[in-house]
Amino acid sequence: MGRRLRDHDWTATSLGPPETWPESLAILVRVLLSSRQPMFLAWGEDRTLIYNESYAPMLGTREANALGRPFFDVWPEVREEVGALMDRVFANDPVHMDDLELTLHRNGYPEEAHFAFSYTPIPDDDGVVVGLFCACVETTRVVLAERRETEANNRQRLFLQQMPGFVAVLAGPDHRYEYVNDSHIALFGSRDFIGMPIRQASPERVRQGFVERLDSVYATGEPFRGSEIPIQIGKDGSEHFVDLLFQPIRHENGQITGIFIGGYDVTQRVEAQRALKESEMRLLDLNRTLEERVAERTAERDRLWTLSEDMLARADFSGMMTAVSPSWTRVLGWPEAELLKRPYASFMHPDDEAPTLAGLARMGETMRPTRFENRISTRDGQWKPIEWTVAPEEDGVNFIAVGRDLNTVKAQDAELAAVQDALRQSQKMEAVGQLTGGLAHDFNNLLAGISGSLEMMQTRIAQGRVDEIERYMVGAQGAAKRAAALTHRLLAFSRRQTLAPKPTDVNRLVEGMVELIERTVGPQIEVRFVTNAGLSTTLVDAPQLENALLNLCINARDAMPDGGRITIETANTWFDDQVARQQDLPAGEYVSMCVSDTGTGMTSDVIEKAFDPFFTTKPIGVGTGLGLSMIYGFVRQSGGQVRIRSKIDTGSTVCIYLPAHMTAAVDEIEVAKEIPQPSGAGETVLVIDDEPLVRMLIVDVVEDLGYAAIEAADGPQGMKILNSDTKIDLLVTDVGLPNGMNGRQVADAARERRPGLKVLFVTGYAENAVLNQGQLDMGMDVVTKPFDMDALAAKITAMIKTNA
Repeated sequence: MGRRLRDHDWTATSLGPPETWPESLAILVRVLLSSRQPMFLAWGEDRTLIYNESYAPMLGTREANALGRPFFDVWPEVREEVGALMDRVFANDPVHMDDLELTLHRNGYPEEAHFAFSYTPIPDDDGVVVGLFCACVETTRVVLAERRETEANNRQRLFLQQMPGFVAVLAGPDHRYEYVNDSHIALFGSRDFIGMPIRQASPERVRQGFVERLDSVYATGEPFRGSEIPIQIGKDGSEHFVDLLFQPIRHENGQITGIFIGGYDVTQRVEAQRALKESEMRLLDLNRTLEERVAERTAERDRLWTLSEDMLARADFSGMMTAVSPSWTRVLGWPEAELLKRPYASFMHPDDEAPTLAGLARMGETMRPTRFENRISTRDGQWKPIEWTVAPEEDGVNFIAVGRDLNTVKAQDAELAAVQDALRQSQKMEAVGQLTGGLAHDFNNLLAGISGSLEMMQTRIAQGRVDEIERYMVGAQGAAKRAAALTHRLLAFSRRQTLAPKPTDVNRLVEGMVELIERTVGPQIEVRFVTNAGLSTTLVDAPQLENALLNLCINARDAMPDGGRITIETANTWFDDQVARQQDLPAGEYVSMCVSDTGTGMTSDVIEKAFDPFFTTKPIGVGTGLGLSMIYGFVRQSGGQVRIRSKIDTGSTVCIYLPAHMTAAVDEIEVAKEIPQPSGAGETVLVIDDEPLVRMLIVDVVEDLGYAAIEAADGPQGMKILNSDTKIDLLVTDVGLPNGMNGRQVADAARERRPGLKVLFVTGYAENAVLNQGQLDMGMDVVTKPFDMDALAAKITAMIKTNA
C-alpha cells in the first residue's frame, strides 16, 4: 500500500504532490500505513480518500480505483447516512459509533453491513478542520452471528412451548423459576413465576412434599420419575394427577446447576381408569381416545426427531447405533444405512476413540448422563468437532446421544475474539495518546524553566551582573530535579526503574513510617496501624515501598477534606490457583499491605483508570496523576499486584500484595552523605560513555577527586584500553553503548582479563543487561541518570577505597 501511495498520480487530485502536503497529513498517512487496524483519511473539501491495506477488503471490487478519489464518489450509496456524520466531524465534533448499519453495493449487489468506528477531526494550524481520521472495524459477521444465535434460542423456546406437557426449568439450590411454558401456566395458574424461588411462587408445593423431592434431586443428582402422582392445584385445592420427571441439569464440569421439570396432566387418564371399573363400554371409548392422543404425541416426537438440527441417535453399549435422525446426513453426509451398518467407533478420529469409549463405559457403570467432545468423520473425508450429551436408558443396554456441530460455535468465538483484539488495539492507542500528551505538557514546563534560566544567566554574565546568577542557577537545578523525579515515576510505571530489593519486615517498615504519616496528613486525620504478628518477610526495595505507602496515605487524606480515619493493615495471604488467576499472579503466599480511608470513594469508571499515567481527579495544579501509576509499576516489577476496592461516600481501600520471602529481614543502615574531599593517590578510572557531555561531567568529577581519568566513547574503544597494560582501578561505564558491546558485556570481558576489577554502571533505567538473575555481582554497583554529582563522587571514592 505504501508503494501504491508513492506511485499514485496525486497531481490530479485536490491534495497535489505529496511534497506539498501538510505535516499533519503526512504523519497520519504513516500512522495508518503502520497499523493493522482498518483506517482511512478523508481530506479536504472533496474528502479525498486515503486508506491502509487492512481497509482495502471493505471496498470489495471498488478497491481497484478507490485510492485518491473523493469519498462519496467511491461510496455514493452511503452519502445520506455517512455524509451527515462527516459534516459533524468537519464542524469539529468527533463521532464514535459501536454499530452503524449500511446497505453497500461494493460487490455489485446490495448487502447488509455493520461497522464500529471513530471519526476524529484533524485541524490545521489555525484550528480549521481540514481532514477526518477514521479507525474502524467491520462487525457484519458478528452481528449476523448473534442474530442467528438469538433465532436459535427462540426456536428452542418455541419447541419447549409447543411440547404437549407442562415444562419448567429451575436454577440453583433454592429452585428459582427460569422458564415455564404455556401448558405449565394453564395447569398451575397464571402468576409471577420467573425469578421466584418455588417456595415463594408455589407455597402449596411445599405442603405437598414436592420441594423435598427437588432438594433430594439437586443434592444427589438422581432423577425422580413418578406416575399418576396426586397433586392439589388452585385455590379450591382441586385434585389432579400428573406423570412427573425431575431431571438434574449439569454444567460441563458435572456440577448440578438446576432441575428440568417435565410432565403431563394425566388426571383424565386416572379418572378414566376409575370409570373403566364401572363400564366396559366407557373403557373401550376411553382406550380409543388414549390411543389417538398417544398417536398424536408419537407424531410430535417424530417431527422433533426429523426437524432437530442436533444429531440424535439411539445406540447400545455393544458399539452399534440402532436409530439416527436425518440431521446426521445433513451434518456429516453419511446415509442412514451406512451409519447403522458400521460400529460407531469407526466414525471417530483415532485419537478420540479410546477416551470416548472409556467415557461411555463409565456412563454404563454409573447410569448417569455425561458430556464430552470428539471428532467425527464426514463422508468427504473431513473431521468435524461434535459436542455430545449421552444418557443411559433404564434397560442398561441402550443409551440416547445428542450431538451438536461445534464448527459454527467456534467460528463465532473466533470472530468475536478478532473484534475484541481490534477494540483493545484502539484503546491502547488512546492510552498512548494520553501518556504522550501528559509527558509533553510536563516536560515543556520544565524545559521552559531550565532553558529560560540558562539564557538569563548568559545575559547577566554579559551585563556583568553576576550577583544575580545564583537565583537562576537554583531555578534551573530545581526544574532539572523535578524532571528527574518525573522520569523516575514513569520508569516506575513502566517497571524499568532501578530497584535494590532486600528481605524486608513490612510491619517494622510501617511502624517506622507512622509518625511521618501522622505529621503529613495533619491532626484532622486519625491514623491506625493493624499489624499481623506472624507476618512473613518480602523481597522488596524498602525505600520505594515507604514512598508508595506515603503516597497512598496522601491520596487518602485528599479524599477526606473534612477529616476522617486512615487504617494501615498488614496480613499474610494465600492465593490458590483460581484466586491467583483472578489476581494475575502465580499461586502462593503473599504479604498484603492495605490502606483504607473513610473518604468520598471512587466510581467504577475512576477505578478502571486509576493506574493510568497522568490521570487524576484532583484540581488543576494539585498532583501529577503519576502517584498510583508509579505504585502500580513498582509493585508489578517486584512480582506483586495492586487492587482497589471503593464505595461512594463510604471510602476506599488500596491493597498491595508482595510475594512472601523466607529470608530474615535486613536492617537498613543509614550512612551520612558527606562531600568527598580529593584523596587520589595515583589511582586511574576508565570512563566509557557515548554521550560526550555526560562523559565530560564524570571525568571532571573523577579528576576533582584527585584520580586520573581515561575516556572511551564506546565498548570497543574501552576494550582496547582494558586489554593494554594500563593500570585501571575502577571502570565507570554506561550500560547502553553503541557499536556491538553494551556496558555489561564490556565489564564481563574486562573481568576475564582483570579479575576483581571494580565496576560502576551508569544507566537511565533498569536494563536487564546490568543484573545477573536479578542481582549485581560482587564488586559492582549502579547509579541512575540523572545523578547527583556529590552522590557520584561519594560512590567513586567508596569503590576505589575498597581496593586499598
